[in-house]
Order: sequence, then C-alpha cells, then structure tokens
Amino acid sequence: MGAEVESSARSGRRPKGVPGSLVEIAIIAVTAILLAVVIKTFLAQAFYIPSESMRPGLEVNDRVLVEKPSYWMGGTPERGDVVVFADPGDWLSADEIPPAPTGFRAVLAKVGLYPTGDHLVKRVIGVAGDTVECCESGRIVVNGTPLDESGFIASSDTCDGPMAQDNGSYLNGGCRGWKAVVPEGRIFVMGDNRANSADSSFHLCSPERQESGDKACSSAFVPVSDVVGRVAVVFWPTDRFGFEHRPETFDAID
Repeated sequence: MGAEVESSARSGRRPKGVPGSLVEIAIIAVTAILLAVVIKTFLAQAFYIPSESMRPGLEVNDRVLVEKPSYWMGGTPERGDVVVFADPGDWLSADEIPPAPTGFRAVLAKVGLYPTGDHLVKRVIGVAGDTVECCESGRIVVNGTPLDESGFIASSDTCDGPMAQDNGSYLNGGCRGWKAVVPEGRIFVMGDNRANSADSSFHLCSPERQESGDKACSSAFVPVSDVVGRVAVVFWPTDRFGFEHRPETFDAID
C-alpha cells in the first residue's frame, strides 16, 4: 500500500476515489446526450412505421432510420424517395396518433434514441411543377410518363392507386380519374399500399374547389419544410434489415 501511494505521488497523480469517478461518469453521460442531440438534429433519427400504408416494403412497427444530409445545402426530396414528414393538415386522425412515450423512453425520444411514430411515411411521386395523373393503363402518370411501380407497391387488380374515397373532394375517387399540379415548395406523396393510404391523392380537391381558393385543398400537398428526412434503412426487426433505394422507374421522368 505504501509503495502505491509513493508511486502515485512521484507520478503527480492522485487516487481518483468515488467523487472523481462520479465526475467522469457525469461528463461521459452529458457528452453522450449532446452527441445524440446533434445526431438527431443534423444527421439521423429513428422512427417506427405506424400503419399498413407502406406495405409491402415497410410493415407496421418496423423501426427505420431517417437520414437528413441528403436535403442539406438546398437539397430537396426527389421523386421515389420514401420520406418522413409532419402532418400537413389533419391527415392523422386522433386514433392514429400514438401515445407519447413516458419515463425514460420519453428522454430517449427527445434525443433521438427511441423511435417515435407521430409522423407520416410516404413515397414522393411528384415534386414542384410536376403534373400527376391517374391513370393510364392502370398506372400513375407523372409529366406524361407512366410509372412502372410493380416492383414496390402492393399489387392491385384495377390500377396503381389511389384509395377509393368520397370525402367531398374528388367525388369519383379511386382510379376513376384525377389530375394535380404540384405547387412550389410542396411534394405529392402516396403510400405503397394504395388501397389503404390516405395520402395526397386521397386529399385532393376537385378543380372547381381549387379554383375557388378553398384553403383545405392545399393540404393535399406536403410542404418541403415539413419533411424530416429520407428513410435510409430498416434496422428492426433484424430479419427485415435492409436499405431503402430510389426505384429506377422515376429516372425516366422529365
């Protein structure tokens, strides 16, 4: 014991003891939290899939990692991206909003270490200036180009979307014909499970309502500023691990 004390004195170091260890633990904890906040704010964030609207690629309760650098420095969502975004206007009903995490999970959610499900996940079909139509030979058409979505959407006997509806907007609904021009600063999104996705196509207004200046019509398009980022990978459950890629069919659009 005497030799250890003498050695510590000669080397200029003192035994740390309990107080020193606690300080080190506190510094490590604070550093980890700050690092997590920086990662959540600028780099990546975890979310879980709350509904069946993105099947078959994304299943309910899949955990996904959303990356943000793709939209830095003026970058914006591109056609084919699967994006996470805040509710643009009453897209989520009260029973679709999950309860907020509590206790330690709430702390982890704040710093981006626990997946949250209070946002929506859809695929970008059109960007500002695009004309999106339904349908040609059962396919969604963007700027005159029919999309071959057979590789990633849920199969349908009729057409590639959208969900049939009668909500006071496009009264025909479903696959029976509509056209939309995406406004500046907005995107047009659809779920891959078209029969079960209340997306941009579902919230569209008829041309008459659009021309009348009905404010509710703007909620069919998602503001780019509401987009959190692009889904990059499914990380849980492990047997569904995989990276998300932009389908090639969108490359043909002018």
